[in-house]
Amino acid sequence: MIRVTRLDQSQFYVNAEFIQSVESTPDTHIVLFNGHSYVVTERDHDIVDLIIEYRRTANGGGRAPQLRVVDG
Repeated sequence: MIRVTRLDQSQFYVNAEFIQSVESTPDTHIVLFNGHSYVVTERDHDIVDLIIEYRRTANGGGRAPQLRVVDG
């Protein structure tokens, strides 16, 4: 989940997996697959960066797996 800020400065979390689109007109709108829409203070490219970071974290951080030698 990513944390975003409403126009009244209250913060909430949105599931990044459910985001369908993000657009700025000039306010940033996040639209979910279920049709819900949120207006937030973050810029569109900041939201995209948060989604990318969330996915990196959720998928193991994009690091190569650690190898270890096991004596058999």
